[in-house]
Amino acid sequence: MKLKIGVIFGGKSVEHEVSIISAIQAINFFDQDKYDIVPIYLTKNNEMYVGENIGSLSHYKNIKDLLNKSTRVIMINNNEKIELYSFPLKKLKTNYYDYIDLAFPIVHGTNVEDGNLQGYLKTLNIPFVGCSVLSSAICMNKYAAKTMLKEAGLPVLESLVINNYDYIDDNKNILKKIKDQYSYPVIIKPIDLGSSVGINIAKTDEEALDALDLAFTFAKEVIIERAITNLKEVNCSVVGDLEECESSVCEEPLNTKENILSYEDKYLSKNSGKGMASLGRKIPADISIETEKNIRKYAEETFKTLNCISIVRIDFMIDLDADNIYVNEVNTIPGSLSFYLWDASGMSYKELLTKLINLALKKEREEKNITYKFDTNILKNFNDSNKNGKL
Repeated sequence: MKLKIGVIFGGKSVEHEVSIISAIQAINFFDQDKYDIVPIYLTKNNEMYVGENIGSLSHYKNIKDLLNKSTRVIMINNNEKIELYSFPLKKLKTNYYDYIDLAFPIVHGTNVEDGNLQGYLKTLNIPFVGCSVLSSAICMNKYAAKTMLKEAGLPVLESLVINNYDYIDDNKNILKKIKDQYSYPVIIKPIDLGSSVGINIAKTDEEALDALDLAFTFAKEVIIERAITNLKEVNCSVVGDLEECESSVCEEPLNTKENILSYEDKYLSKNSGKGMASLGRKIPADISIETEKNIRKYAEETFKTLNCISIVRIDFMIDLDADNIYVNEVNTIPGSLSFYLWDASGMSYKELLTKLINLALKKEREEKNITYKFDTNILKNFNDSNKNGKL
């Protein structure tokens, strides 16, 4: 019997549209002999929809019309079976729609990739592909991830974190803090976004204030780092778990302006329907054998330090003037699932998706061996007469 996979995508995120591209791209590559796929679309209000057109990219040109022709559903754990029911529930009607054996979130950004969706799936006891709730949350928060990596001895840039309350209270003092720690230029970015959203280089006080204003529209905290003026970006993907993981070949994204690859560069080009796979890049990256060896080593160490599982893409920065490598950020659900890196490493997209499903099933088997509950009679000595709040 085929395993039924619920591919979840979209969601309340500025990377909503990117997720749709990544997910529907993946849907076309699952092994149809092993899996039945149930596409599950999350609206920008996190409402779930299913239907015959939900897995078709062309229908997202008019989402309102798509939803009118689709069915809103909710997930219910019914005796350890994850079932989908049409919502609102209607009397005198069969509300059951379908079931899934495993959830495969292909989502990007805050509210969905950052542990929120993973926590929802975990609460419903749905086995799912990808990092745990904690690992997802840490990796999404750039400062938290860098702090853990620095503690583990991995190379990261020093960072300054500013919250929106301090900025609103005294932005001149914030500028002073920045200049006390750095010389211009600096990079200013939201602490928990990807796809280059809200990121800018600032070379003056005025540019810094503009960049902070923009970044704070996307997050309550921003992270500031020195800008590497002679920069080469290199990305590497890792697949596996704590027991065993492997790194892919490296890629070098081709930046178009001022060493920042923008959201527009990534997703609004003429080939944007292919997601990250359409991005101009060099594979393998134009780096020395020694540099590639170090990056792949750092990638695997980063993966294990942050307790990742499944697939991630780790973005690195190389300071060409100092010949230093820095871990920049970790993407726990990378655009296009970084299939192009694994294809270049000798693993087809179909094989990659199967491997990710097998890792999720392995995680589920291992978690069944962990004790999360036990029988106790601790409540027998308590009753409603205990009204003083003391135990």
